[in-house]
Amino acid sequence: MRSVAALALLATSVVAVPSKGYNTGHGSSKLNVQVGDRPYYLVNNMDDGPLKRKLQSCAEGPFKTSDFVVSHRGASLQFPEHTTEGLVAARRQGAGILECDVAFTKDKKLVCRHAQCDLHTTTNILNTTLGAKCSTPFQPAANGQPAKAKCCTSDITQAEFKTLCAKMDGFNPNGTTVQQYMDGTPYFRTDLYATCGTLMTLNEYIKIVDSYGMKFTPELKTPEIPMPYNGYTQQQYAQDLIDAFKAHKIDPRRVYAQSFLPDDIFYWIKHEPKFGKQAVYLDSRVDTPAGYANATASMADLAKKGVKIMAPAFFALTKVDPATKKIVPSEYALAVKKAGMDIMTWSFERSGWLDQGGDYYYQYVKEVLNNDGDMYTVLDVLAQQVKIKGMFSDWPASVTYYANCFGL
Repeated sequence: MRSVAALALLATSVVAVPSKGYNTGHGSSKLNVQVGDRPYYLVNNMDDGPLKRKLQSCAEGPFKTSDFVVSHRGASLQFPEHTTEGLVAARRQGAGILECDVAFTKDKKLVCRHAQCDLHTTTNILNTTLGAKCSTPFQPAANGQPAKAKCCTSDITQAEFKTLCAKMDGFNPNGTTVQQYMDGTPYFRTDLYATCGTLMTLNEYIKIVDSYGMKFTPELKTPEIPMPYNGYTQQQYAQDLIDAFKAHKIDPRRVYAQSFLPDDIFYWIKHEPKFGKQAVYLDSRVDTPAGYANATASMADLAKKGVKIMAPAFFALTKVDPATKKIVPSEYALAVKKAGMDIMTWSFERSGWLDQGGDYYYQYVKEVLNNDGDMYTVLDVLAQQVKIKGMFSDWPASVTYYANCFGL
């Protein structure tokens, strides 16, 4: 349950103003990467074997930042996603590449949000005067129907967006009040750090990550409203993302621009080749058997078109060998490598407990999973056999521990 104090903070303000100037370094010029308790819990939970013993041998580090570790929405297992606080945590946990999912506001400014229309589940907008501007203002659960709301970044201006507080992503469909509706944090996460997360614009994200000297992975989110939007085209949207990095004089080699829309990838390859050469094609085609087969067959053609990095959800990269009952690379993974492309994948630490085989991310290997430590069993196959370039994680420390242990 969300704490009463946290709910009260998010609920009482008409327009809550986040704290300014969040201290990201505590005055130190040196970063000591810290992985906390969770990796040790996972390792101790593993079945006995060579991998467990190897990971146990790395218990005392030292640990350092790794580009193998990609921060997914900050450190969203425990911090509100796409917040300054989440970036600070991800950096401390050793992520070498930090993410900002990019959406646009009513005044066509770019901000960090996982989806264009998720403000009702990731912020306190429903408890502010801005709730009246939502595409679908809050409607309580009634007569057997769930509660509803839909609040988009395109419903408000960037200035209005910046007045909001971030909360943990979640909602209660049975809520009859806004406060009840907001109280929906998944059971395996926490509200401990969710009192009023600081939202970021794309420019603010760039400044923070640049100050760290680390790399960027901005994702151009697929719009949830018809495009063009008041004359704003998809191509201009894609260009604006790149222009933000150019305005800050960021070396393109530090930027892994992402999109689920292949036309965005092709646009960058053609019009911004220095950025397009390491654009990341987020591949959702694998979500159906037919799509998986078509995706696997398309790799040579995508490589010819200049795509260098594929990024499906990690379930698509492994399978269970029926003869040995071991986890091995999938046909999709082999096809990507045969085509000469790299692989990044998502999202570690997003599944809760694995004692029942896991969820979406483990669907092809669930028959051989029995404990949370099996997360590392899967990661080991992805790293050592599939040879992924990087793993997005909701809790980067877990991947940092593995990456340092294996010199990645």
